[in-house]
Amino acid sequence: MTAVLSTHGLIARYGDFQALYGVDTELNAGEAVALIGANGAGKSTFLRSIMGLLPVSRDMVRLDGEPVGGTPTDRMVQKGIAIVPEGRRLFTGMSVEDNLRVAIDQATRVGAKGGWTLGRLHQLFPILKEKARTPVQSLSGGQQQMVSIGRALLCQPRVLLCDEISLGLAPKVIREIYAALPEIRAAGTAMIVVEQDVGLAQSATDRLYCMLEGRVTLTGRSAEVTREQIGEAYFGAGHAVV
Repeated sequence: MTAVLSTHGLIARYGDFQALYGVDTELNAGEAVALIGANGAGKSTFLRSIMGLLPVSRDMVRLDGEPVGGTPTDRMVQKGIAIVPEGRRLFTGMSVEDNLRVAIDQATRVGAKGGWTLGRLHQLFPILKEKARTPVQSLSGGQQQMVSIGRALLCQPRVLLCDEISLGLAPKVIREIYAALPEIRAAGTAMIVVEQDVGLAQSATDRLYCMLEGRVTLTGRSAEVTREQIGEAYFGAGHAVV
């Protein structure tokens, strides 16, 4: 079976600084994969490379087996990949609904087809209907994250990239957001979830990759890898996750 998304010897640089060193990954249709690792491990760089935000060779990123590395970001969205960026990056000064309609307009413009509508999104996150006319900068961090996820879903993605969606949020809000992931997957969307909370990452995904200093140091079934294995892969030999 051809992976819906895969990377092959992925190398990424910021000028003269090399951030990724030959990263091989794959994501199958409907699958959720976690990407874990300490700060600076290369996780966000990995997502940026997939989304065309960094220059990479064409063969290093493939969608349904087709080389797409270096494709401009708007074209990647058109091809069915959307990202929930770290820090949310919403359009301040605009309401919740206007932020979401930007994605609807984009999907309509490029002819993207899918089942995500405002109504379905309101069922997933009811607060977004209640706050529809509220400026996004007036929302709590968790509510803003829901808008960011909703905006990505309304692009009708086959692959959703989630970059630190729990960062800085209260535990109750994190549980609410992660409780929505199974429904997103049930809609046929495959996911890569960048997450520093190892336990949370394991509980929400099928497989995981651990990165250290721009390299994959561990991969396996999320439910089967041990804390000792993760500790060594996360920090290097001789360390444990606590």
